[in-house]
Amino acid sequence: MEEIRILKISMFETLMLAVLAIYFGDYLRKKIPLLVKYCLPASVVGGTIFAIVSLVLYYAKIVQLEFDYKSINQLFYCIFFAASGAAASMALLKKGGKLVVIFAILAAVLAACQNALALAIGHLFDVNPLISMMTGSIPMTGGHGNAAAFAPIAVDAGASAAMEVAIAAATFGLISGCIVGGPLGNFIIKRHRLEDPLLDGKEVEAEISGEESTGILMGKSQVINAVFLMCIAIGFGQILTVALKSIKIDLPIHVSCMFGGILIRLFYDRKKGNHDILYEAMDTVGEFSLGLFVSMSIITMKLWELSGLGIALVVLLMAQVVFILFFTYFLTFRLLGGNYDAAVMAVGHTGFGLGAVPVSMTTMQAVCKKYRYSKLAFFVVPVIGGFISNLTNAIIITQFLNYAKHLVGVA
Repeated sequence: MEEIRILKISMFETLMLAVLAIYFGDYLRKKIPLLVKYCLPASVVGGTIFAIVSLVLYYAKIVQLEFDYKSINQLFYCIFFAASGAAASMALLKKGGKLVVIFAILAAVLAACQNALALAIGHLFDVNPLISMMTGSIPMTGGHGNAAAFAPIAVDAGASAAMEVAIAAATFGLISGCIVGGPLGNFIIKRHRLEDPLLDGKEVEAEISGEESTGILMGKSQVINAVFLMCIAIGFGQILTVALKSIKIDLPIHVSCMFGGILIRLFYDRKKGNHDILYEAMDTVGEFSLGLFVSMSIITMKLWELSGLGIALVVLLMAQVVFILFFTYFLTFRLLGGNYDAAVMAVGHTGFGLGAVPVSMTTMQAVCKKYRYSKLAFFVVPVIGGFISNLTNAIIITQFLNYAKHLVGVA
């Protein structure tokens, strides 16, 4: 078999390509109104096209691109979560408390349903239950991290292809989550007439990009201070993670960074003076980091991993996409209040229910750019998707994997 030449792309070159992908996606959004209409983010549009080019190069046996991106991607991921924490004022923490509980329950129910659906459809197609499980909440709600963590259990139980299926399913979920989240939000907002006619596109862009409604722009000092504060937040996050690990508590680094951001916000809320422009600057730093993280995550995807999926597995994965759209519309949106904030949170649930929290945030961001910002959604969704859902999903996965092993006669 002919070997494909591997082209290694360094960390900074990957960063450059991620930015170019965002620029290209933004250019296409300006030229193709449908992309804006259905709330498809620039990082998703440009990143997906780059990933397709990479796929063509691979199948043409020209070159296989290999990226060095994990360290710098984690940096931007953690900065984004720190900024999400910094957006949580005390009033928002109080208002979001009830919704966090409801959303946490919904996320756990979705994860359980994803596994039940996988086993049921897998049974119809006579697929090994352990393989079917690799299309449930392991790669969907769990993403690539859970796919890599739980697939070896299925491999040890005799399902030798479990790892390949789980990674391919996680990639499929990431792509589909990026594609369907925005259109879902657009559909809910239009159907229930939740758009605010007093806000036009320019005013919405101003609100998200950090421009005050009074027309006052952020100064250089506020932006620099925001970057410094986010560096402090992620440093605190690292210290907290290490400290908790010493007492056998494994808290993900991005969740610790979010706590760091919350502490910074609480400090400035108690400090005298008006800090609104600084808060907007921290939001801008978070948006910058999110765009780079999502773009790098997409351009580095190996789409050819999906080519090995058989018809039965494609049906299993498509069923997950259809199911989550119904779930988030009929349950998440309605039980969280049926208002504009609930619509944006339904988009977020679709994102981390199919891929990962950054997918949630970037699709929510695309919806908010078209309509208006939802501070509540941007606080609640990272708390659930980034932390609570990881815990409940791990418990649910363990129970379902034990059941799948029982079905195949493995102790």
